[in-house]
Amino acid sequence: MAKRITSTVVLWLLLLGVLWRFGTDGAVAAIAAVSVLTLREFYRLMDASGHAPFKWLGMLLGGLITLSPWTEARLGIPSHPLLALATLVVSARILSERDPDKRVETLSSTLFGLVYIALMLQYLVRIVTPLPGDAIAPAGRLVLCLWVVAVAKFCDVGALLSGLAFGRHKMAPLTSPKKTWEGAVGGVIVAMGIGALVAWLGRGVLPAAMTPLRSALLAAPLAAVAIVSDLVESVIKRRASLKDSGGGVPGIGGMFDLCDSLILVAPVAYFLLQGLA
Repeated sequence: MAKRITSTVVLWLLLLGVLWRFGTDGAVAAIAAVSVLTLREFYRLMDASGHAPFKWLGMLLGGLITLSPWTEARLGIPSHPLLALATLVVSARILSERDPDKRVETLSSTLFGLVYIALMLQYLVRIVTPLPGDAIAPAGRLVLCLWVVAVAKFCDVGALLSGLAFGRHKMAPLTSPKKTWEGAVGGVIVAMGIGALVAWLGRGVLPAAMTPLRSALLAAPLAAVAIVSDLVESVIKRRASLKDSGGGVPGIGGMFDLCDSLILVAPVAYFLLQGLA
């Protein structure tokens, strides 16, 4: 637990430092790096499951897909063809570089990683990237992105602590035996409180509609999605017979373990936050 707390504090300080020093560009670069490193660990899990994905090709394409809303806003390069292009490239490559009995697994696992991780995390880039004529200032978009991350990650913290203190009823014993319904409720409550707090602290740059009350109410469904997203990663790890996706973050595991709850939260948050300006 001490290692987990230390890692959490250090990571939050690093994130805040990057946002403070480098602003939008730093946030976009951080999201892209997280996406690529998460894909690396995801493909490692797929390898352990016997699916033989195209790891380096997938990581390259995944980084481009995650970055694409930023490149579209800054450079005018359209983002929508990238997933189709990735499908074409991977489909062509399997014909010459995989045994026939592995081709379907290679195709499906490589593309699933691009959709499940790169495309989903792309929505964080959409949230943080200013648009032409944007009614939300760049600082406001940074705080909105920070709000999404805080809601998802503090749901994890709340669920862990509540589960340890009050957990009695298993939520998904075959998938994640330590998760309980009591922990889930605690996680949602903590996420709502953190959502309201971040909105109050950022009230000077956030849209007027993002009141602490509204932020708490929006945080509740996002916390529920975060729990589902966490469970999906547990399904993938169990299929690979691995406890952690990696060992780069002491007390937490790998990058996939670190950002698992954000993967499904990012697109849901993007759509829930539409119309705030």
